[in-house]
Amino acid sequence: MSCLEKAEHNQKPTFTDHMRVWFKWAIEPLAAFFNRIGLTPNAMTLLGLSGNFAGAYFVLRGEMTLGGLFMLVSTPFDALDGAMARLRGEANDWGAFVDSVTDRYGELAILGALLYYFSSSGDSLSSVVTFAAAAGTILVSYVKARAEAVGFEAKVGLLSRVERYLVLAPALALNQPRLAIWILAVFANYTALQRIFHVRTQARARLKQAKGE
Repeated sequence: MSCLEKAEHNQKPTFTDHMRVWFKWAIEPLAAFFNRIGLTPNAMTLLGLSGNFAGAYFVLRGEMTLGGLFMLVSTPFDALDGAMARLRGEANDWGAFVDSVTDRYGELAILGALLYYFSSSGDSLSSVVTFAAAAGTILVSYVKARAEAVGFEAKVGLLSRVERYLVLAPALALNQPRLAIWILAVFANYTALQRIFHVRTQARARLKQAKGE
C-alpha cells in the first residue's frame, strides 16, 4: 500500500457517518413513506431550504426561538432527500450537488439573518463574530470541495455540517444566539484548518510516492 493510500485508509468515520448509521432505523422508513405519498427528493430538499429561510426571517426579527424551531424541523430533511433518492434508485451526482448547494444557502440564510440582527442592534462585536462564523462555515465546505477537485480527500474535522446544525439550531431555540456564533466562529475555522493540514499530509505522501520513496 502506497503512502497516499495509507493516509486515505486511516481516515476515521466522521460523526455524520455515525449519525447515518445510528438513525438508519428511522430515516429509511420515513424516506419510504414520503416516496409513497408522492414527494420527490428534490421537493424534500426545497422544503428543507424553505424551512431554513422561514427560520432566517424570524431570526432577523429577533425571534430566535421560532427561528431555531424552524431550523430544527427543516434541517433533518437533508438526511431524508438522499435516502429517498437511494430508495428510488435515483441517487446521482447532480442530486448530491444540488443538496450540497442548498445546504450552504440554508445555513448562510440563518447566519446572514443573525448578522443583520446584531448589526441593526448595534452589537458590533457579535456582528464580526457572526461574519467569522459564516466564513468558517464556507471554508469548511470549500476546502473539501477544492481538495476533491485535485484528487485529495478532506472529509475530516470537528465541526462538519451535522455538528454545526447541532450547535446552531438548539442554541437559537434556547435563545442563545451569541453562544452559537462564538462556537461556530472558533470551531468552524478550526475545522477548515484541520482539513487543510489533512490535505497537506496527503500531498506530502503523494510527493514521496512520486519520488519512489
